[in-house]
Amino acid sequence: MGWIWTWGGTCFGYRDGDKLWDHEGRHVGVFQGDEVYGLDGRYLGEIKDNLLIINESKKPRWRTAFAPYAKRAGRSKHADCAE
Repeated sequence: MGWIWTWGGTCFGYRDGDKLWDHEGRHVGVFQGDEVYGLDGRYLGEIKDNLLIINESKKPRWRTAFAPYAKRAGRSKHADCAE
């Protein structure tokens, strides 16, 4: 489980298997390969070198919506991830 960052350098969360969790323990997405889809099935972005980026040409993509897993205990942010 490595930390995932936004293009702007903000610590977003982490990947655990095919699930994307934010640092507060919320299940916010599911992976299909390197692409991430939100609870409602909308394309959220994709992972490249531990960065969550958005490919504008893929924004119209949808997958089946899903129910999130229960919230986990929050995880301490990476030491380099100061707010």
